[in-house]
Amino acid sequence: MKGYIQVYTGNGKGKTTAALGLALRASGAGLKVYFAQFIKGMDYSELYSVKRLSDNITLKQYGRECFIYKEPDEEDFKVARNGFSEVTKIIAEGKYDIVVLDEINIAIYYKLISVEEVLELLDNKPENVELVLTGRNVDKKIIERADLVTEMKEIKHYYQKGIHARKGIES
Repeated sequence: MKGYIQVYTGNGKGKTTAALGLALRASGAGLKVYFAQFIKGMDYSELYSVKRLSDNITLKQYGRECFIYKEPDEEDFKVARNGFSEVTKIIAEGKYDIVVLDEINIAIYYKLISVEEVLELLDNKPENVELVLTGRNVDKKIIERADLVTEMKEIKHYYQKGIHARKGIES
């Protein structure tokens, strides 16, 4: 099966959730999924769900804490760089049918990883590997290179009323 490049972006909720849904569907079809979470290093409910599906889905975090409200520090750069290096090797091996690079667009936006490096990764992926890139602020070069781009657009969100992330819904 030919692998394509998908992008889930936008300011709306649901990018990671859509990628997890794809991983769940793929697992049900017997496909192998590697789910790499950049930026994220905190405890999210999806970590527990994926552990139950560990025969087909592997999830690894390449982040510490979510630094979206502050600037990344040297350790954030190091963790992201090491993660990108590891994921590049995993993709090249071709043993996973789908590789999700969750929040890679944010990693590019904060210059933890260069857009040129990611474009090179996209150009050199094995033919059969499907790549999914998530995160807001996607670079136009990534959009041009992708086969499918979905934008999650926020129209209304209860965060604006001061409602925090709820376990099992947003975290």
